[in-house]
Amino acid sequence: MTEPVIRSLLDTDLYKFTMMQAVLHQHPAAEVEYRFRCRTPGIDFGPCLEEIAREIDHLCTLRLDQAELDYLAGLDYIKSDFIHFLRLFRLDRRFIHLACRNGELELLIRGPWLHTILFEVPLLAIISEVYCRRHYPAPDWDQARRRLEHKIALVEQAPDRAGFRFSDFGTRRRFSRRWHRQVVEQFAHRLPDSFAGTSNLDLARRLGLLPIGTMAHEYLQAFQALGPRLVDSQKAALEAWVHEYRGRLGIALTDVVGMDAFLRDFDLYFAKLFDGLRHDSGDPVIWTEKALAHYRRLKIDPAGKTLVYSDSLTLDKALALYRRFAGQCCPAFGIGTHLTNDVVDPPPLSMVIKMTRCNGQAVAKISDSPGKAMCEDAGYLAYLSEVFRVRQAGADGAG
Repeated sequence: MTEPVIRSLLDTDLYKFTMMQAVLHQHPAAEVEYRFRCRTPGIDFGPCLEEIAREIDHLCTLRLDQAELDYLAGLDYIKSDFIHFLRLFRLDRRFIHLACRNGELELLIRGPWLHTILFEVPLLAIISEVYCRRHYPAPDWDQARRRLEHKIALVEQAPDRAGFRFSDFGTRRRFSRRWHRQVVEQFAHRLPDSFAGTSNLDLARRLGLLPIGTMAHEYLQAFQALGPRLVDSQKAALEAWVHEYRGRLGIALTDVVGMDAFLRDFDLYFAKLFDGLRHDSGDPVIWTEKALAHYRRLKIDPAGKTLVYSDSLTLDKALALYRRFAGQCCPAFGIGTHLTNDVVDPPPLSMVIKMTRCNGQAVAKISDSPGKAMCEDAGYLAYLSEVFRVRQAGADGAG
C-alpha cells in the first residue's frame, strides 16, 4: 500500500499560514476561487485522476496535532487566537471540483478564503508526486544523488561564497515527499553556513531548521477586490501586512502589477518598514538595479536591505547573482524545483494553482515575465493595466 503524499497539514509553505492568519483577522468572510493550470503541453492526467482524488480525500481528513500546534505557537509572529482556530481546522472536500477532460486536469477550488487558502501547495505536491509515481516508478536514484552531490560541490567549491545563503522553496513541484526530505537533510548537514532553511513547515519542525516565507501573490491580488480603490490595492495590502505583523516577516513581493508600478507605491514609509523585497518574475538584474536605485533615491542605504530571489532559480544562477550584487544589498535565494525535482531527465511539470476571483470579482497579476497568462476576464486585465500604467508583459491569476 502506497503511503499518502501528504501526512501533515504543516507539509506546506510557511506563507500559507502567515497569510491565513492575516485573513482570519482582517477578511474572514472573503470568498475566492482558484484554478489549476499545467503549462507543460501534451500532458495526459487521465491515468492519474483516481489516485489524485484519493489523495485529496485523505488530505481532507488531516488535523493538526498538539505537537504541531505547539510548534506553530512557538513562532513569535503566530497569535494565540489563530492557534485556537487551527485546533479545529480541517480542509473541506466540498470546496474542490476535480475532473479530467481529454487528458487535461480540471481543478477548481471555490469557497471562503480562510478555509481554502491551505489547499494550493499540498494539492500541487499531490499532483506532482502522483504523476511522477505513474511515469517514473523506478527512477535512477544513483543518478539523482549524483546530481545532488554536484549541487553541494558547486557551493562548497565556490571561492566567493562567504555570505551566500539559499533556502528550499521546492514543496509544490517536488518529485516526492521522501526525496524532498533527503535533499533538505543533505543541504542542512553539508552546507550549514549556506543553507538558510526551508519554506516547508513540516521539514522545518522535524529537522530543526528555520521556516522561511512571508506573502504570496494571492495576498496582494485579493486586495484588488477587498474594498480599496484599485489603484490603492497594493498600498492597502502592504499596510494590512504591517498592521498584522508589526515589523516581522518584512519581505514585500513586488511583481503583482510589475516592478515599476510597485515602486511607485513603495514610498519612504514602506521602504523603512519592510526589511526588503522579493523577486519572482522578469530579469533579476534589471529588477535589482531598479530596487537599488529606488532605495538610494529615498536616501536609504540598500546594503542593509534583503533582496530575495525566487524565480526559476538554479544554484548557478543564484551564485552569479550573489557575486554581482553582494555588498550592494543582502542577497538571499529561494530555490525550488531545481533542488527537489531534479531526478529524471525530462523537465518537471510546469504547473500552478492561481487565485482567479475574490468576492465574485476577477483578480490578476501582470507579470514581468511573458507567457503566464491566466486571467479569465480580458476586460478586467486591460483595466488593471490602465490603472497601474503598465504594459501587459504577461498576465497571471496569482502566485
